[in-house]
Amino acid sequence: MKLSRYTLISFILLIVIAAIYRALPGRPWGFAPQFAMAIFGGSVLKDKKMSFLLPILSLLISDLLYEILYINNLTDIRGFYSGQIENYLLFASLTFVGFFVNQKNIGSIVKGSIASPTIFFLASNLMVWIGNGGLGRSKNLQGLMQTYVDGIPFYTNSIIGTLCFSTFLFGAYYLLQESSFGKKTA
Repeated sequence: MKLSRYTLISFILLIVIAAIYRALPGRPWGFAPQFAMAIFGGSVLKDKKMSFLLPILSLLISDLLYEILYINNLTDIRGFYSGQIENYLLFASLTFVGFFVNQKNIGSIVKGSIASPTIFFLASNLMVWIGNGGLGRSKNLQGLMQTYVDGIPFYTNSIIGTLCFSTFLFGAYYLLQESSFGKKTA
């Protein structure tokens, strides 16, 4: 994908809208567009640096919004937290999944949409268990398994959310490419 002015504006809007959505109070935990953005960026963008920025900038903006809400006592969720850098690196690494997603193959998109939250679930819960994450789980197999069990609601919503948002992102991109507008700008 060539990075035209229209494309750049579209991606900036996508980043901001996704960030605002992620910070909405009452949103189901884990149901957010950042996984889909990572695989979409990795699959569609030729500029690989930009593909990594897509989910990271969205996370940063939403974390800023969370922090503002937290400071104003509108949420119990902090925007800035310990382990944030590791979390951002983990999210950025999910862009690699997108490198292997064929943007024109529904099966490939579905596989990427399942692989991305699965990798995140396994790695992030392992990191929480290793760092204790305030959960106080014992440092044995039982403690690790309990940490994974604790994360299942987030994981389930992440899979559903990633499938939904991937459908939207890849579907909209496909329709744009097939439209007369997409053919004029290509």
